[in-house]
Amino acid sequence: MHALSIPTWIVHVSSVIEWIAAIWFIWQYAEVSGYTAWRSMSFAMLPALVSAMCACTWHFFDNVSALNWLVTTQAAMTVVGNCTVCASAWWIWQRSHASENGAVDTQTDENRTAKEQIATETQT
Repeated sequence: MHALSIPTWIVHVSSVIEWIAAIWFIWQYAEVSGYTAWRSMSFAMLPALVSAMCACTWHFFDNVSALNWLVTTQAAMTVVGNCTVCASAWWIWQRSHASENGAVDTQTDENRTAKEQIATETQT
């Protein structure tokens, strides 16, 4: 655990916590907005979280050479995570355009009703 300074540990740990929070907030946005395509982003962010946890684990054990496989796993998960986030962004973009054209309804009936009710209240 002596491989990193205290400020560097703070950055590493806070980054992992922030990433977990971002995943949760994106999931909540999908639930509240009714745009369920955003759930894909929460899942797409998981490989990058695994990558960050690999880095923290390797540093926690003082970068011991027996755990060099964690470095490889971290690199692989970073590539996979970048690709899945890119694919998820494309999916969200596709769903939003399909929704605008009326081809696909991305909102549930319950959320649509709530949005219509809010829209009606704001108009009066």
